[in-house]
Amino acid sequence: MLVIASPSGAGKSSISRTLFGQDPNIRLSVSVTTRARRTDEVDGKHYHFIDVPTYERMRQDGELLESAEVHGNFYGTPRAHVEEQLAAGNDILFDIDYQGTLQLYQRCRADMVTVFILPPSIKELRARLERRAQDSVGTIEKRLRNAKLEMAHYNEYDYIIVNEDLENSTQKVRSILASARLERRRLTQLDNFVKDLQNQIDSL
Repeated sequence: MLVIASPSGAGKSSISRTLFGQDPNIRLSVSVTTRARRTDEVDGKHYHFIDVPTYERMRQDGELLESAEVHGNFYGTPRAHVEEQLAAGNDILFDIDYQGTLQLYQRCRADMVTVFILPPSIKELRARLERRAQDSVGTIEKRLRNAKLEMAHYNEYDYIIVNEDLENSTQKVRSILASARLERRRLTQLDNFVKDLQNQIDSL
């Protein structure tokens, strides 16, 4: 379970989607959200857009692996899809905030690798939010104020990347993922492989 988090506009979504497009062994965890769909977003691809009553029912019925309120809207990760993909041996990529990350820590810390993305400066963060042209001035100001709180949690993550360049930052995340996949505890077939090698020596 690879978690990528950042203040809004710092690059987590761009890095996540670039990585997802480059690595066939990753499945993207698509969150549910109660916020309005942006003009460039596709329901079921970027988010599952639902109303508040549906969200509350899913949360109360235990259908969400994690849930959080961000900028006045609700987000959550559907449990069924994640469990299905993990059981099939796939990696799951999460684009969630620190609240969701902390909830996942409580449930499955051993299966997680987490990365926090920082902007190179607040000036650049504001410029990125403005270039997106998706939010009002008031919403941008709210996101910037919230960034201070989100960045206070950077030390709860395994790896930190300052996103000065999207391609370079994505490559760093790829390297982190490659390293995590090679950790001994995640190589579930290693015991059998080593025993087979030993048997080959015995048969010489």
